[in-house]
Amino acid sequence: MLPPSVALLGLLLSAASPSPTPNASAVLHAQCRTHAADPRNPWALAHGMDLDGKAFRTRDGRPATDAIVAGFLRRDAADAGRPARLSFDAFAPDGTPVEPHPALQVKTFLLAGHPLSHAFPAAWGPVTLRELVASLQQDFRPALATSPEGAWALDALSHVLKPGGSFQNGAGETVRIDAVMDAALGTLEAANAQLAAGMKAGRPQVPKNKQGIYAHPCGGFHFFQAVTGWARFPSVRKAWGARLDAQVDVLVYRLGSEGRQYEAALVAAPAFRVPVLVQMVKFYGHWLEALGRYRDETGWKPTPAQARAVEEARAALERATLRLEATGAFRDTAALAVKEPQLALDLVGDACHAARGWDLWAGAGHRAK
Repeated sequence: MLPPSVALLGLLLSAASPSPTPNASAVLHAQCRTHAADPRNPWALAHGMDLDGKAFRTRDGRPATDAIVAGFLRRDAADAGRPARLSFDAFAPDGTPVEPHPALQVKTFLLAGHPLSHAFPAAWGPVTLRELVASLQQDFRPALATSPEGAWALDALSHVLKPGGSFQNGAGETVRIDAVMDAALGTLEAANAQLAAGMKAGRPQVPKNKQGIYAHPCGGFHFFQAVTGWARFPSVRKAWGARLDAQVDVLVYRLGSEGRQYEAALVAAPAFRVPVLVQMVKFYGHWLEALGRYRDETGWKPTPAQARAVEEARAALERATLRLEATGAFRDTAALAVKEPQLALDLVGDACHAARGWDLWAGAGHRAK
């Protein structure tokens, strides 16, 4: 008969090892870096760049920017002495998203850290980022400042112009960036009006019904980033003052208002568990990314209450990610793409935004003032 200690050791060795508890951050980063690296999907590549900047590469080892430009940039013939127009289609012929929002790719290249002098290998030869920006300016219309689809163009222009700057578009209009960004702030205020009223009245939540900011792509987070990022200039912060602070307050209020509605939806509609959890990852990830960018670009420091909200958002993102991981959706993204292609795209793009939002608040930089 074996000694008790040896028998116990045998039982321990023969027992199945418990599965390690997944790490939410690792899940999000792996999902983004694995599925966004498809060289046939420029929209996904742009999201990989949102996480890793200009260092992000395709599965075949090319810089993501090179794959996007070489495979998908279009050039129209020059006319009337103007340079050839450069552009991306909204979608490829097979339905793959390329640039479903105007200036998505140029904005991504700029925020990834490429200088205007950087040359990309287009199908016909080198194209600089400066040339891409020039085509964006030719296509730009001031109405984008009041359009939910204007977020990406506004973000791009605000990173190549300074207060007082202007340019002439293809319609011969002089576009003054100060006026454009002032109009964009007004658009953000109007879109957030119901939420601001609910916050002021002390209501626990304002229902989401595709109204106001909820009519914007991704819940208006990209519009918030484009507008508030302009406040990195001291003159803009001074001019906007309390109006800017009010928009940050509304964003913080959204955390509780929207979070309650997602939790209620999980209970009320268990058959839609995966789509609801995807929306939760989208919301918390974009929320953290938006405030993280605002902090880094403007020097904003959260109050103690705002810092607590950041911690609550990080915890909520972690919970939502692990609950989504438990459904197997992250592991089955490729199979899901056949049955529900939009949901599969969301699993990739939203994981990239969430991973970046997580990273932006991973250190001690969020301490309250």
